[in-house]
Amino acid sequence: MIQPTAAPFYLDCDTGIDDALALAYLLATPRAELVGIGTVSGNISAAGGARNTLDLLKLAGHPDIPVAIGAHDPQVGSFHGGAPHVHGDNGIGGVELAPSDREPVEATAAELLVQLAHKYAGALRVVAIGPLTNIAEALRLEPRLPDLIAEITIMGGAALAPGNITPVAEANIANDPEAAAEVLAAEWNVTLVPLDVTMTNVLEETHRQELLASEHPVSQALGEMLGYYFGFYVDIFGRACSAMHDPLAAAIAVRGVELTLAPTVRVEVDTTSGPSRGQTVCDLRGQYLGFPDQRGARCRVVLEIGEDFAPHLLGTMQAAWLSEEELTAPVA
Repeated sequence: MIQPTAAPFYLDCDTGIDDALALAYLLATPRAELVGIGTVSGNISAAGGARNTLDLLKLAGHPDIPVAIGAHDPQVGSFHGGAPHVHGDNGIGGVELAPSDREPVEATAAELLVQLAHKYAGALRVVAIGPLTNIAEALRLEPRLPDLIAEITIMGGAALAPGNITPVAEANIANDPEAAAEVLAAEWNVTLVPLDVTMTNVLEETHRQELLASEHPVSQALGEMLGYYFGFYVDIFGRACSAMHDPLAAAIAVRGVELTLAPTVRVEVDTTSGPSRGQTVCDLRGQYLGFPDQRGARCRVVLEIGEDFAPHLLGTMQAAWLSEEELTAPVA
């Protein structure tokens, strides 16, 4: 079997629990080479997210990947303090990881992204799973960024589904609508992974127990984190489980899952001060003709994938951890 070629990836995140799952997936999949990570305030502060990321990288055996702290505040207003009711006070469900002895790089997240875009010109792919403040800042630092980036995948928005922070707005977009509007208006290839698809792909308690039963420390830590995350979702799904927002976006970015409905349409972000602030307005009027791609549009909006995502997520990590154990096992 021919293994897929690993493409260089930059991850922009606000390392909460589902971000940790996405990070673990990107480290595990043979389709990605993670070359840099930036953090932004969202689930937790940008600085707190960087610390979680560094500690997770140490636990996973990848301490050398550069991590940069990005924007603390959105373009308008100030950081709201995170989502401890969803992700815990430390962003990862109260789980205490062994601290990394490494520190974030001196560059900001936006500066790191621009540096990597030049280093891997035309090949770098971006996965943005937090508010888009850093990406918008990078666009202003380097107006040619869309020409340097192969594509960007964004976890955010809601096309036909309701929002999760307001009736119409998803949290990543609503936390900085101005930045999201700027990023989605840029002339590059965008894949938007909204609540429409992330809320219909769920991790169940059986999956969490599978992680806890693993002998790999990353899987065990993720299983522990998910215990807190599942608690939040009981009031949403009526049982202990969770949506898979960020890891699904990561898998779509590396083409690890099949997209069965993902029209390319025009998308705008409401930046007004009214009740629809932060809404992603996706032009899906072509649904009656089978969602033909719209002329001039560059945003692919994922509405459905071909199969249940959880087995792929866990299987990818399990295969990587087993391979890692085989490589480090003593020769008999």
